[in-house]
Amino acid sequence: MTTPRQDYYQTLSQANLAPLWVSLSNLVPSHPTPKAVPALWKYKEVRPYVMQAGELITAEEAVRRVLVLENPGLPGKSSISSTLYAGLQLILPGEIAPSHRHTQSALRFVMEGKGAWTAVNGERTTMSPGDFIITPSWRWHDHGNPRAEEGGEPVVWLDGLDIPLLVHLDAGFAENLDQASQPIERPEGFSYAQFGHNMAPLRYTPTDATSPIFSYPYERTREALDQLSRFEVIDEWDGVKLRYINPNTGGFAMPTMATFMQFFPAGFKGRTYRSTDSAVFTVVEGRGTAYIDDAVFPFSPKDIFIAPSWAAIRFEMDEDVVLFSYSDRPVQQALNLFREFRE
Repeated sequence: MTTPRQDYYQTLSQANLAPLWVSLSNLVPSHPTPKAVPALWKYKEVRPYVMQAGELITAEEAVRRVLVLENPGLPGKSSISSTLYAGLQLILPGEIAPSHRHTQSALRFVMEGKGAWTAVNGERTTMSPGDFIITPSWRWHDHGNPRAEEGGEPVVWLDGLDIPLLVHLDAGFAENLDQASQPIERPEGFSYAQFGHNMAPLRYTPTDATSPIFSYPYERTREALDQLSRFEVIDEWDGVKLRYINPNTGGFAMPTMATFMQFFPAGFKGRTYRSTDSAVFTVVEGRGTAYIDDAVFPFSPKDIFIAPSWAAIRFEMDEDVVLFSYSDRPVQQALNLFREFRE
């Protein structure tokens, strides 16, 4: 026998209604309760699987030969957090990953290998380890690699996209170009020459919120970190941390994902902080340990780890360390939702 309340709830369900008081504490919690959990991917353990993919499927067949980094707390979601996607993409000598475009914004962070290229909106850039490259929303893009006899070698990069966010918004569209590679209309380095020196063309008018610079070379970023580490007081939480910017606005380089590079000196023992943005880190240089909630992650170069929303984060460094990271902070700040706490 059911109770009058149970009968009432059943009647509501049949009418496509639900009582708020049953789910209120879950809908409006006292603090963020992400389903994503802290997780670490050791590059030396993952890399053989990436290379094996190169033996089993071509870049043309796959469209994008990528192994998704799937958060253990989000099985089957192809997500590293509730708003972010991460994957390791491989392109072999002589291959082309065919041109397409989509509403999802994408970033590439080069893990290993040199000489491959990415083309975006009629301009190519050659990829080197540590480079940060942007593919703006709805821009044609393709990737290629010279043949081995021309110096081509396997190249792997970290893909970061806002795919889960756009899934929540039901705003995903994609289109394939009718040729493998888009026409190249500008010489390599053109966009950096226009915008990379604290200058801009006289009559340039921004057309969207993404940076007009689509390739940020690591050598320039590393030089800035090195100078600041010698001239600036090391922050007790972040070390020396810089964010990539859109030179037109001074804001984030991408409208849905923030990107950062930070340096920690050997022996650094950081203090704990929390923030509402989920952050994906990859190790560019050095070895240390990340403490994320109850997880302890000793890391080495090229390892990747995720700190979910409101996780307690602290770093200790055995060597000089450089970390690249990306997060959903721009969306949170645009909606006045971002919060941070430093112990």
